[in-house]
Amino acid sequence: MASVQPSDMTPSPLARLPLSAKLNLAFLAILVAAMCAVLWPNWQHNPDLSHAFFMPVLFLLLLHESRSSGTPRFLPRHWLRAVLLVALLCGGLIMLIAAGLYATSVGWTHSVVCFSLTASLILFLTAGLVSLAAVEVRAVPFNWTALTAIGLWLLCAPIPPGTYSRLTLSLQLSVSEHVLSALHLLGIAATRNGNVIELANTSVGVAEACSGVRSLISCVFAGFFFAASMVRRPWARALIILLAAPIALVMNFLRSLILTIAANRGVDITGSWHDITGFAVLGITAVILGGLALLLERPNPKSESAAEDPAPTAVPSLQFPLTLGLSLALALTAFFYTNTRSAVQTDAPVPDLWAALPATADGWQVLTDTDLYQFRDTLETEYLAQRTYRKITPAGPLQFTVYLAYWRPGQTPVSQVASHTPDACWPGAGWAVASLGHTREELRIDAHTLPLAEARFFRNKDYPQYVWFWHLFGGRAIAYRDPYAWDELLKIAWKYGFKRDGDQLFVRVSSNQSWAQVQDEPLVRAIFAHLQPLGL
Repeated sequence: MASVQPSDMTPSPLARLPLSAKLNLAFLAILVAAMCAVLWPNWQHNPDLSHAFFMPVLFLLLLHESRSSGTPRFLPRHWLRAVLLVALLCGGLIMLIAAGLYATSVGWTHSVVCFSLTASLILFLTAGLVSLAAVEVRAVPFNWTALTAIGLWLLCAPIPPGTYSRLTLSLQLSVSEHVLSALHLLGIAATRNGNVIELANTSVGVAEACSGVRSLISCVFAGFFFAASMVRRPWARALIILLAAPIALVMNFLRSLILTIAANRGVDITGSWHDITGFAVLGITAVILGGLALLLERPNPKSESAAEDPAPTAVPSLQFPLTLGLSLALALTAFFYTNTRSAVQTDAPVPDLWAALPATADGWQVLTDTDLYQFRDTLETEYLAQRTYRKITPAGPLQFTVYLAYWRPGQTPVSQVASHTPDACWPGAGWAVASLGHTREELRIDAHTLPLAEARFFRNKDYPQYVWFWHLFGGRAIAYRDPYAWDELLKIAWKYGFKRDGDQLFVRVSSNQSWAQVQDEPLVRAIFAHLQPLGL
């Protein structure tokens, strides 16, 4: 399907567009406004998306640029044009359905839902571009600037938690490793433990905020914007986009190195130093990319402006399918929204979690964790309990820890609970995942067989930790492989999303010895006897 690009063809004045095209433009504008409302809380509370506040203005600016100075490329009549439109509308509806299913289990503000909704919006906007760039409509040209205006929305949505965790952990380890190598080259003694750099008098942790995700996303966003608005030659655009990510990573490395050296010299880097260097990295990378765009852009010789075409009079054949698709999207959104609102059952009884964990035990040292409540906002519950039991045995020191968390029916979605597992939380605290050869294990207490447990094995330096955990919904264990995987989260949403009548319990036990070495301990038997009425 070739595009039409005659020298005398220009975008039609918006006031002279067919009524059906104006209606679709208004409908797409409503979708964009609604998407901004959905994403606004993430823009406010997620520093990685601070650049997104500019997106509504930049979106309109790029669309104006595509009409005023972009290539006047329009799509001719061809059957492939209709096929592309239908495919984009179907893709948008599929992503909207997925977002609705995710919202039933994790809520509308969850990152997976926002990401899916943004992907749906991009597909609908692209379908709108195909329809409005038709040669018989010519509302918006089908050019790089218009496509960039649509695609940049993806960089304004929160990254799904699984992808975000893997990306930040990878960047944290990479930054800390390269900073350590640089310190050694500078003659500064230091060692590394995961993402923590141990110096002579202090330690510096490369947290998620310092991993470089923020500068990476913002720099790539700026690269695409400068390439679309300031550069016309394709190779120059490609060069700016390709250089955006490496520049961001290098600048974040320099920032981490500077902060580490400052900490080694006794400077408190937790306050203004941390914030100032962060903003400086974003500003410098934007200036570098903007300067590069100005350097690469060669002024085009002025050409005589072409005479304006009269407004098209042909019936716009692609407007009705677009209107139908967007109307169906609105109906689906209303359906999911009305079926995802529920109230917490505050009158439901809450089990006494501490009663399941003995405060004293013969021969054991008992440690009660009193710091759990600092995580109640993240976990969305205040019903938390954890105790650690220690003693010396002929086989060596034995440690056994039990953690419990409870949610009333309707208090939080199932997959929200499933996202707070040792797989997600422990690596960031210095624990390295080791292989057990399996991820599930059938455990027994005397003659009682426990529900199938998720089994993991971690190491922190030379200290091992066997971990078993269960997620119970309505007293029954939920089996899942990876709650961060899109397909697994969708399965949880499909199975539990519309269910609001079940309470939830998360049980995690961990020990420095295997299950075979702890299962016969009277203390362990007593704890699981208390947990049996709750579903174990």
